[in-house]
Amino acid sequence: MQVQLESPDQPEVIQLIAELDAYQRQLYPPESVYALSLEALMAPHVLFAVARDPAGRALGCGAIVLGSDFGELKRLYVHPRARGQGLAARLLALLEARAAAAGCHDLMLETGPYQTEALAFYARSGYQRRGPFGDYAEDPYSVFMHKRLAPSAA
Repeated sequence: MQVQLESPDQPEVIQLIAELDAYQRQLYPPESVYALSLEALMAPHVLFAVARDPAGRALGCGAIVLGSDFGELKRLYVHPRARGQGLAARLLALLEARAAAAGCHDLMLETGPYQTEALAFYARSGYQRRGPFGDYAEDPYSVFMHKRLAPSAA
């Protein structure tokens, strides 16, 4: 499997993002889904990673929006047929390493309480629950998490 930074503006990646949107719409009311648009994901301050199988098919993706005070993990998703192979961990590791190399010291994320597998994954990956950050407000459909990144050796 290959994991690298790529543009989100690719048909297979757009399909992955659409699948994630459809999944979240099943779980949460629209006002509690804080998804970034494709245009926002293409901004210069966004790191976007894609995981591909040996045939080059996109199986997962994720992004970090780099801000002045922290980075925010967004759109981490692995297609159901590809789960259990460590792709989410590989996507997250690449994104965290690139964020640290860019001078980011803190990563934040917002996910939902019904995404129990995601919550367990983030906890195993060193993220701890915290209160709202940035422009987020308290929301019963939101779980906020934080991780302090080790300085980059690069």
